[in-house]
Amino acid sequence: MICAGTMPTSLEAVALTAIGFCVGTAGSFFGVGGAFLVTPALNILGFPMVCAIGTDLAHMTGKSVIATLRHRKLGHVDWHAGGLLLFGTLPGVKLGTVAVMALERAGLTESVLRYVYILLLGVVGTLILRESLSSRNDAEPDGTRALLRRRFRLRPFVSLKTSGIESISVWGVILLGLATGFLSSFLGVGGGFIRMPAMIYLLGMPTRVAVGTDLLEVLFSGGYGAFLYAREGRVDVIAALVMLFGAAVGSQLGAMATKYVEAGRIRLYLAVAVLGSGAAVAAKQFGATALSAGILLILGPSLAGVIIYKLVVGVKRQRAALERVIESDLA
Repeated sequence: MICAGTMPTSLEAVALTAIGFCVGTAGSFFGVGGAFLVTPALNILGFPMVCAIGTDLAHMTGKSVIATLRHRKLGHVDWHAGGLLLFGTLPGVKLGTVAVMALERAGLTESVLRYVYILLLGVVGTLILRESLSSRNDAEPDGTRALLRRRFRLRPFVSLKTSGIESISVWGVILLGLATGFLSSFLGVGGGFIRMPAMIYLLGMPTRVAVGTDLLEVLFSGGYGAFLYAREGRVDVIAALVMLFGAAVGSQLGAMATKYVEAGRIRLYLAVAVLGSGAAVAAKQFGATALSAGILLILGPSLAGVIIYKLVVGVKRQRAALERVIESDLA
């Protein structure tokens, strides 16, 4: 398949819908665009790397609208923080797109982007895994130790009430947006697999608020990035719409599941997703295409399955608790 907007075959349509559903579920649960799964998967399906990036950014934008609205209802979006991040995110997206187009002209896109993917996914996944295993499932990282809150003290300061942050430098938040905006466009990701952990560990946000707020950022960074890639003819709109069909359902389920899963467990699952995707990219880069496809085929459905299972168990427990309360009142 090439980035030409041609109608996918029946098998390709099924594969794209399944990718959308699995990534919609996982992405809304983790607060990320899920491109660390989608971009490698599209590349394995035959999309050139640049087209995989552009197409995923388009799919990510539509999916993030649905997920952000759901998290808004749950009270998991810090609008003040999201607005500040955007001041850095949008210029960062532009810089990332310029860098990718320069690499494409030099014929270095495929190898360079895969190596950067491998490095970032490996480092970020390992750090999240290490922290999540050392903390209790319901524990949040100590927000008072967040680096940008402690050491980046450049005025002016702002309070982020939804996140419970009394004082933080405006410039620290904007710089975080700039860095993750660049990465989102450079790698064809929402930046969430870096920004969401960064909001937790650098800004000191609660996990669930970081999830919802990051999805708001993914919406804007993905939309702007998709526009820039579309101008270069690097977006397969039909493939993006097919994936969005599956993602529309998955996003609802993933967002609801965050109510029933401990914060530490969410971070643990994210670490597994990031490391697994990094392994798939590494396998693809070193010629083991079948292994790469196998990892993604196992990883995506497994994550979606675990998240849906946690949702079902959580809903059942909630109903059982409500029934006990009703029975107690009647007695």
